[in-house]
Amino acid sequence: MSLWLAFALMTAAAIFAVLWPLGRRKAATGGSDLAVYRDQLDEIGRDRAEGRIGEAEAEAAKIEVSRRLIAAADAAEAGQASAAPSIAPSPWRRRIAAMVGLILLPVGASALYMALGSPQLPGQPLAERMASVRQDRSIQNLVAQVEAHLERNPNDARGYEVIAPVYLRMGRFADAVNARRKLIALSGENSERQSDLGEALAAQGNGVITVDAKAAFERALELDPKNTKALFFIGIAAEQDGDRHKAAAIFTAMLKDAPADAPWVPVVREALTRVGGTPPATAAAPSAPATEQPGPNAADVAAAGQMSEKDRGDMIRGMVARLAERLKENGDDVAGWQRLLRAYMVLGERDKAKSAAGDARKALASDPDKLRQIDDMIKSMGLEG
Repeated sequence: MSLWLAFALMTAAAIFAVLWPLGRRKAATGGSDLAVYRDQLDEIGRDRAEGRIGEAEAEAAKIEVSRRLIAAADAAEAGQASAAPSIAPSPWRRRIAAMVGLILLPVGASALYMALGSPQLPGQPLAERMASVRQDRSIQNLVAQVEAHLERNPNDARGYEVIAPVYLRMGRFADAVNARRKLIALSGENSERQSDLGEALAAQGNGVITVDAKAAFERALELDPKNTKALFFIGIAAEQDGDRHKAAAIFTAMLKDAPADAPWVPVVREALTRVGGTPPATAAAPSAPATEQPGPNAADVAAAGQMSEKDRGDMIRGMVARLAERLKENGDDVAGWQRLLRAYMVLGERDKAKSAAGDARKALASDPDKLRQIDDMIKSMGLEG
């Protein structure tokens, strides 16, 4: 309501600015012009006497001002002899101009705003917008400083180690991959660096575990068989390859060996439920029942092993369709939207992923935190635009 009130006041001000000159009569300026030119002649005389200008410049200025003084005097005499209404515009022209100002100006402005503006978007507090801008600029400035440092010192492994996760957060996945590879080349490989490289490669592949990403994770496990990041992504790779038994086995083993306070436990439990497994009881959740997720159960997974590729693909698409239907009824589930986007990308249905991304943004528009999570995922998958 306050927005439209502001628009109405702005429109009224614009109309007033257009109509105000139409209601004014031209004022006589002859007398004031004569006084100005006489003052200019006096000022030229003072400047010459004080030596500020030369004789030639003073004479030229006097001639020009005198010419204008004579012209102003003639105009004043002519103005007195003629009637003032003779120079005023005719009434019908004033009426046309007034109608244009009163009708066409607000109608045209409203039509332009409805075509190019976004009146239905929710407002965002100024403080939040300014904080976001400052944070973005701060990160960009820091990245620019590190990049400038690396240009001068291309063999500084520490610089690549610092900037790689920042690239990943900003969605600059190709730069993140290059930084991870530079770090390995300069400092040597270890399990953590190989798993970080695999993570960057997976992000560059829009969440799909590519051949290069899988090779990096497998190398990380050769160096450290307990690397949780590498284990998790190898499980995701098995899921994407359709080997849900292997994925479930990996996720189950991870949960059995997980510390009670491990931050990655909820993500792995969700992944295990998604592939049809049952999360084992833990000290943190001894009797927590598995949440019902749209998808195949254990019997479905067992049957899937006997299916043809076509039948297995149909089953997966049915699971995705059920998830999409559930999200239409309960659009507040950000994790569900994330699973749906990943599923569409794995199936190669990019158009459906874009459509789902738009639906997710609409459904989560009232929750800034969830909207930020889904926006980050959409950017990482390259689904914008």
